[in-house]
Amino acid sequence: MLVVRPAGPEDYESMAELARLSGRGFTSLPEDEPTLRERLLTSWDSFSGATAPLEAWYTLMLEEADTGQVVGVAGVKAAVGLKRPFFSFRVVNMTQFSSAIATRFDHSALVLVNECSGWTEVGSLFLRPESRKGGAGRLLAQSRYMLIAADPQRFAEMVLAELRGWFDDDGICPFWETVGMRFFRLPFDEADLMSASTDGQFILDLAPRHPIYLELLPEAARTGVGRVHREGEAARAMLEREGFRYQNLVDLFDAGPSVSCRRDDIVTVKGSVRRRLKIVSDVTGPSQLIAVDAVDLFRAVRAPVLVQAEEAEITLQTAEALRLSEGDIIRIAP
Repeated sequence: MLVVRPAGPEDYESMAELARLSGRGFTSLPEDEPTLRERLLTSWDSFSGATAPLEAWYTLMLEEADTGQVVGVAGVKAAVGLKRPFFSFRVVNMTQFSSAIATRFDHSALVLVNECSGWTEVGSLFLRPESRKGGAGRLLAQSRYMLIAADPQRFAEMVLAELRGWFDDDGICPFWETVGMRFFRLPFDEADLMSASTDGQFILDLAPRHPIYLELLPEAARTGVGRVHREGEAARAMLEREGFRYQNLVDLFDAGPSVSCRRDDIVTVKGSVRRRLKIVSDVTGPSQLIAVDAVDLFRAVRAPVLVQAEEAEITLQTAEALRLSEGDIIRIAP
């Protein structure tokens, strides 16, 4: 059985390995020990309530119950852009018309914006390559929404997710080489690490302040705007099934798309139900997502469950994986 559980400081080695496997452009999993250790400590404080709610950053680990091996990671940041701006590029359409020559021009341009401050962000979804089967990715992704549903007031009314942008077969990001490099004068990996591990002042200092016309960019950079990395297509599909949509916002560095959805309209949040737990020897119901309906004790699994009017029947094995007892409250989603 796979179990989703809160991450803490003891998970550093597992998280460092996942960061190494994630590759270039996965900003939320930098190969930087101080950054990862700080994030795990923040996660521990967030789940325990030691961190202010808006500053909370919940990191979830997906592990095999039998072996304890961590096979995936995901996260929920309660609010972005509070201590530093959360910059994006907005893709805007502009029209110009000259009556003198009776000609109309339609342009697309990138404009620096800071529109998402205060929004909740779901992200950091990554699984070991050999574990990307049997619904493991969906279990980990949906568990983030079950965490939000457990206490919605801890999270913002709008939820966003950033998807990794396009890199070519040589590991080069055409958009960065054409645009980002011109403004930041740093290799992508160095800028990416600084974005994840510093207060982001260099972004505030150096980011372009004027529109960038897409027609002026080389084709490789232009077509990369809003394009998802080849390894991010499955993540985008899962987000879209939950109701997330692209709203013409892209990442400042790799031009990967940002998608968003109202918190209460997320399919898993809206479709989940609360029931009192009843332990039985055998369950004839279908496998569904089952989670502890409390942030501080949060755990989630996918297992057979029979949902009734007031109770939900699960096996002792499932209850033990959730660390719950008869009569506790659980949340279930299809």
